[in-house]
Amino acid sequence: MLTGNSSEISTFKGQERALRADRIGMAGLLLSVLAASAPLMVVAGVMPTTYSVMGIVGQPLLFVILGVVLALFAFGYAEMGRHVHNAGAFTAYIARGLGGTAGAGASVVALVAYSAMQVGVYGIFGFEISVLLADHFDVTVAWWIPALVGVALIAALGGLKIDLNARVLGVLLLIEVLMVLVFDISAVADPATEGLSLHAFNPETLTGAGLGTALVFCIAAFVGFEQSPVYAEETSRPQVVVARVVFLVVAFVAVFFALSSWALSVAAGPSRIVGSAQDAGPGLLFALTEARLGAGFTDALHLFFVTGMFACLLSFHNVVARYAFAMGREGLLPSAFGRTSRATGAPAYGSLLQTAVSLVVVTAFAIGDDKPAGDPTAPVLQLFTWMGNVGALGIIVLLVAASAAVIAFFVRRGAARVQAWRIACSAVSGAALVVIMVYAVKDFDVLLGADPDSSLRWILPGIIGAAVVAGVGFGLVLRTVRPQVHARIGLGNEAFQLQKAAESASLRREPETAG
Repeated sequence: MLTGNSSEISTFKGQERALRADRIGMAGLLLSVLAASAPLMVVAGVMPTTYSVMGIVGQPLLFVILGVVLALFAFGYAEMGRHVHNAGAFTAYIARGLGGTAGAGASVVALVAYSAMQVGVYGIFGFEISVLLADHFDVTVAWWIPALVGVALIAALGGLKIDLNARVLGVLLLIEVLMVLVFDISAVADPATEGLSLHAFNPETLTGAGLGTALVFCIAAFVGFEQSPVYAEETSRPQVVVARVVFLVVAFVAVFFALSSWALSVAAGPSRIVGSAQDAGPGLLFALTEARLGAGFTDALHLFFVTGMFACLLSFHNVVARYAFAMGREGLLPSAFGRTSRATGAPAYGSLLQTAVSLVVVTAFAIGDDKPAGDPTAPVLQLFTWMGNVGALGIIVLLVAASAAVIAFFVRRGAARVQAWRIACSAVSGAALVVIMVYAVKDFDVLLGADPDSSLRWILPGIIGAAVVAGVGFGLVLRTVRPQVHARIGLGNEAFQLQKAAESASLRREPETAG
């Protein structure tokens, strides 16, 4: 049984140390997690970039391949979710499999990666709103003004009940998915001169030096599928719901993005999709939409492009807040972060932390932006691209570590024979993810669109390397200096319950001692 000194136990008195159970059902969890994948942002931004930069026509096939890899990963990952319920999902899984020190490293990487992903979106969010205001209202506004308004709105929503957040995310997600599906149908109904070609699914289209980097671009579109265990403590029947949502999200993202990237190639023509993407850039989807559905629908698509990004921001904010909460509860951050709001049950201090980080980073990029309004250099080419790729690399690192943790977890529990096929799936997916991770680091200059000799190609991925070193180093220090804290890494609410039991037992013994 875990034990702790009286000062450590007393930090739990009068505080909400557990997230409210039964706050979110399967539908709400599914929509909340899918919102992080930002379907419209991927179709409008990631897909044209992958076509233009990598020159690979077979992008739809890449989504299918990655869907298979991540489904293999999900067999072990989802099974872990039946045994471990913790808001710090990666932290808990990796700690249970590879030990508390590795769990500490994972917690820091997760906090940095998800925070970077969220903060990066503020760049393109603010820029897109400033463009819409200039185009439709002839109002010139610096990108950072709507970005900071977004920070304030996300902060307000982040402190509310998760079921209310799920409703907001669900409505925004369903609208943007519907908008993309309308485009997909229009592309199929009115294809380019090459007709409904399936050339994009031909394996021969995947040849070329850019394949590895294209895999990195595409796997970033799946980011979010791994988030459902973060809400395990707040769901009803987490043993069932979390696993189902993991598989549903992987399947939906793989099919939806494969279909949509194929629709782009059909609308432009397989032989011309790369050139069209290079000419139009992020405007490719909107240009193809306007040609088929008119200016009115395209304007609406721009609007829901913004609301989709807002949903993505809120989804990532909620995840970061829960990781900070889990770290505070387990002693990896100050204990205040392990408290929830009595009124809403939300991890209030974790939410404030992410709001503060967002405010500081957006302000720093705003101060450093010396370009005229309408120039996307700072918000899009720097804030969004730099932070987005740092975050994506961090999550790939966590997926690799989680694959190893799943194997170690079941082997240590003596369940290797029973879970043999899940262990095999984790090994195969882990090996594939290692390959993708190596390409991500090797070709980071391509991901950034930077010069190969730029120091940024090493500095930015070095942020994740520094997070790994700092987290593991902190874990080693805890193991020596505060072994009782190290012992509860990854135990989450279970550690809290054990401490409460120890405190109650101690209180029951006091009268006997006094007598």
